[in-house]
Amino acid sequence: MAVRQLRNHIPIAAPARREAEDGTASAMRVSLGFEPAWFCRRCDVVFSERWHRDPLYRYQTLRAMQAELCRAFPEVRYWKGGALQDLATISGCYGAYVIPQLFGFKLRYSPERWPGLEPGRKLSVQEVEQLDAGRLLAGPFVDELFEQMEIIERHWGGIYGYLNWQGVLNNAFHLRGQDIFLDLQDRAGLADHLFSMLAEVMMGLAQRVQQRQRQSGFYVDHLCVSNCTLNMISPQTYRQFLFRHDAKIAASFERFGVHTCNWNVTPYLEVLQSLPKVGYLDMGMESNLARAKEMFPDARRAVLYSPVRLQEASVEEIAADMEKIHRELSPCDVVMADIQASTPDERVKELLKICARLEAQDLPAD
Repeated sequence: MAVRQLRNHIPIAAPARREAEDGTASAMRVSLGFEPAWFCRRCDVVFSERWHRDPLYRYQTLRAMQAELCRAFPEVRYWKGGALQDLATISGCYGAYVIPQLFGFKLRYSPERWPGLEPGRKLSVQEVEQLDAGRLLAGPFVDELFEQMEIIERHWGGIYGYLNWQGVLNNAFHLRGQDIFLDLQDRAGLADHLFSMLAEVMMGLAQRVQQRQRQSGFYVDHLCVSNCTLNMISPQTYRQFLFRHDAKIAASFERFGVHTCNWNVTPYLEVLQSLPKVGYLDMGMESNLARAKEMFPDARRAVLYSPVRLQEASVEEIAADMEKIHRELSPCDVVMADIQASTPDERVKELLKICARLEAQDLPAD
């Protein structure tokens, strides 16, 4: 089956997501994203519960945030023009916790941060045993989400944006906490049941949401699993317990990607290579970048660059990092997410200049 690439995409004021690659991505494409505090302090935006549940209010705040991005970084083209795709959107809704809300978990909202789960709640063994995907997909949260989409369509036509589905293990960790790792040792059947339920509801809700978006005129048919917690288990454990769920998810969508987060993906490359249709793979700087490029020649590859290093390293050190990425992994994305409110704009501009210079090296001589 043909591999269709995804590239990194960071919606305004939202966690990083992925979007279909259309052939326009450059060799060192920088994907910029800023922590909510960056917008809160510059645009007087509060990331309250209303921001996540009211698409009309969210639209107005996103207009202000988009204008500030264009003012601060006029050289960046993808925010210009007041595109509805950035404004009439479900991107960012509920942060990383769409699926936990389906399971009845509550969120705690913060003015300057993405929401987090209310502390102290986790599924008991009995609750896991009684889970039923059909009942979950018929719950009140689904109705609320689709009501938001109806409002967006009535006002602007296309229902744009990308929700954060996370991954099977990530969601299991949200629901069971650290007990999920004990379950893998002591209650393997219980863990497998939870993983199966999560994969089913992730696919079921994503397919329904994306079908509704396609009906509105916005084409989307992909899922990128977020496997941020994958490095908390061995590659062998991943293959035994989680591989088949990710493979099933991959087979259920037109495009598929794997987000691993900012850590060393090298030990997991072999098992991830066995997944079907991998059109996107990201990793941290410590990974064997050249090996990843060799093993995933058909995928859009990406490096997640540390926002702390962007702020604290010298320009010369950042340039050396980018040169390594360009030499060993390009064509690829540089995912510069979660830029801190305290990071000077000039430092971001310096990163853009470095990557633009490296891109120019790939252009034919006049």
